[in-house]
Amino acid sequence: MAQDDPPKGKDKSTEWAEFRTDLAEDRNIMAMERTFAGWMRTAFAAIGIGLGFRAVFGEFEPPWLAKAIATMFIVGGAWLAVTAERRACKTLQRLDPHEFEAIPTPNFKIMAYAVATGAAILTAGLWILNDGDIAG
Repeated sequence: MAQDDPPKGKDKSTEWAEFRTDLAEDRNIMAMERTFAGWMRTAFAAIGIGLGFRAVFGEFEPPWLAKAIATMFIVGGAWLAVTAERRACKTLQRLDPHEFEAIPTPNFKIMAYAVATGAAILTAGLWILNDGDIAG
């Protein structure tokens, strides 16, 4: 049944109420997907702030302090990505799409864990590399 098709059955008011409830559930799924995207943007912003902090304050004294502050932002971004994925997957388990197809759960996992893995690699590179040379 398309969105504009009237429900068919004996009790039209009950059918319409169920139909509107189904559409509301679809809207909730789409809102959850937008929320996930918002959290992922926030995660990327946190990672970018960490990387930018390290770039701007590279000659900061003591040198480990700039790295530590940058690491907090980068790890925070990774944490946000994984947390957003877990919340999105829990929400999808509770909701059932009716009129459209929701994004599959594995896509949320791939995106979140790719961001977290990238953040871990970036953090490791931040502490291991020093001006392109391996620190001794």
